[in-house]
Amino acid sequence: MRYGEWVEVRRDADTGVAELVLDRVPAMNAVSTAMARGIAEACAALAAAPAREVRAVVLSSTHERAFCVGADLKERNALSDAELGRQRPLARAAYTGVLTLPVPVIAAVHGYALGGGFELALSCDLIVADPTAVVGLPEVTVGVIPGGGGTQLLPRRVGAARAAELVFTGRRVAAQEALSLGLIDRLTGEGEDRTEALALASRIAANSPVGLRAAKRALRSGFGLDLPTGLEVEDAAWRTVAFSGDRAEGVAAFNEKRTPDWPGE
Repeated sequence: MRYGEWVEVRRDADTGVAELVLDRVPAMNAVSTAMARGIAEACAALAAAPAREVRAVVLSSTHERAFCVGADLKERNALSDAELGRQRPLARAAYTGVLTLPVPVIAAVHGYALGGGFELALSCDLIVADPTAVVGLPEVTVGVIPGGGGTQLLPRRVGAARAAELVFTGRRVAAQEALSLGLIDRLTGEGEDRTEALALASRIAANSPVGLRAAKRALRSGFGLDLPTGLEVEDAAWRTVAFSGDRAEGVAAFNEKRTPDWPGE
């Protein structure tokens, strides 16, 4: 199903894996106002889907040489200050939509993932990239700052000092260095980022839908809290699954030595 002209969602009913596809090829997936609206709407639909039907999401690109080059600066150049201000909530909705998806999300990155494009990847739980990937947050080189979560998400990945160096210089980082710095999580063979991301998503999606959502909630909500508070967050998530149909099915399947048929409740 398409959301606007440049965003598509593909869903595999057998595995529970959904793919959110960036498909603005002529502009290397530059995020325009219309594309931001499509991302936000697609994420809202995925978030509202039953747990059993959507268990993991892959964020991918149809462009051969780019994941996403960031904000559409040609469009931005034509906007007045007032128009830019009105666009801001929609842009935030796109990035927040990816960040707050309740299921595990994997970015499949090749080619350029710069500025807002890299922020889309950072909004995912895992980043799988091929050797052509080039990532970075160059916003200060054009007079702005990362505004899609980059100043908050990057330090959580690589630490405050390393994030500061990357944001303040705006430099681009090639795939191998990105892996060593922790900017990406897995480096594939060339052209294999999407295939490997989908395979990883399928492996994840084989697990309890309720358990996956609760685990993500505990990981995201507990990060940065003091340990006692974080453990309370974990306990609340545990209680969500402990009395669920998924827990009952998982324990029964284990004892009966069979594959679980998760109710997703």
